[in-house]
Amino acid sequence: MLNRSVLIAGAGIGGLTAALTLHAAGHEVAVIESSRTISPLGVGVSLQPEAVAVLTELGLADELADLAVATTEHVYIDRYGTVQTTQPRGTAAGHRLPQYSVHRGELQSLLLAAVRSRLGDAAVRTGARLSNFEQTDDVVRVQLDDRLRADTETVTADALVGADGIHSVVRARLHQGPDPLRWSGMQIWRGVVEGEPFLDGQSMAVGKDEHGRRFVSYPIGRRANGRVLLNWVAMVPLAEPQPLPATDVHNSLVSSDDVLRYFEHWSLSWLNVAALIAATPEILRHPMVDRDPLDRWGRGRVTLLGDAAHPMYPVGANGATQAILDAEALARALPEHSAETALTEYESERRPATTTVVLANRTMENSLRGGDNLTDITTNYRTTVSGPGRQPDPQRQ
Repeated sequence: MLNRSVLIAGAGIGGLTAALTLHAAGHEVAVIESSRTISPLGVGVSLQPEAVAVLTELGLADELADLAVATTEHVYIDRYGTVQTTQPRGTAAGHRLPQYSVHRGELQSLLLAAVRSRLGDAAVRTGARLSNFEQTDDVVRVQLDDRLRADTETVTADALVGADGIHSVVRARLHQGPDPLRWSGMQIWRGVVEGEPFLDGQSMAVGKDEHGRRFVSYPIGRRANGRVLLNWVAMVPLAEPQPLPATDVHNSLVSSDDVLRYFEHWSLSWLNVAALIAATPEILRHPMVDRDPLDRWGRGRVTLLGDAAHPMYPVGANGATQAILDAEALARALPEHSAETALTEYESERRPATTTVVLANRTMENSLRGGDNLTDITTNYRTTVSGPGRQPDPQRQ
């Protein structure tokens, strides 16, 4: 087995999972994060059973079960709450492991605690922004700007993994030509708020009205008083697909009134959409974007992972899952080959699989906007993304 030093840029879900999988495979790992502090921010994410399998192998099953809600079904409805179709999820769909819905920040905190416990507190360095890198035959040299000390230093590693998100600096250095964010034309608002359970208490409700507006809500945590922490997502079509306008503000806080005007006439007997929106303390607005798939992710000793490699529309509950599967595949490849060959093997496995998901999410979004039958849309999507290369050995689920 070949053990190496790996530097991971980005302490999100993908970067932290990669630190854990690479450490478990015997590598020396360090994580750098440009933020000065890592706080449990964000909203809800979904983890498909194959991602839960990876986290289970890392010994995190019990902690994850305490944090998350096991999603039993996706229920597709109109704006009156009439059920169009229902699809089981997780163990209800025959998997050995559940599909989980969880607060992104709480999942990140769980992974961060595991990294610091297993690799040491110094393994994650905050306030360190990657500004450049260069490769030699033997190492990759990474320039870091320390935001706390206001100085610059250079560190070396056998391999560099860019897990630094949709605005990845590593990706921008590797691919210096045009690489615009592609806007679907949908505006998204997200919020998290305490509320009452609905349907079976573990359902994800996906609603759509005659104007193409969509509202999604599902529980991502339990409260001692019998209530739940509800994640909601509101989506409104504003334009045709196009490059993201330069003037758009990503992840800005907005007033509930900005959202309510689109959904005040929704009337579900088992979920008060308007009251849920109005009660939400912080609402994030952002455009639905992805990027065109790359024909290669990295070069030599440098590669990409998660949203840095394959940002995708959030319509298939797959973003966090694909980042976790990236981390698992990277750890499998690296001990068996030279660093350059290992990263090529990793990309050969994961790039086609994630490209399929990115394009399937685009197709699903176009179908949803076009008014296609919901049962056909969701069935076609699941068939497309469950092809070879996406999932680990089913016996591990």
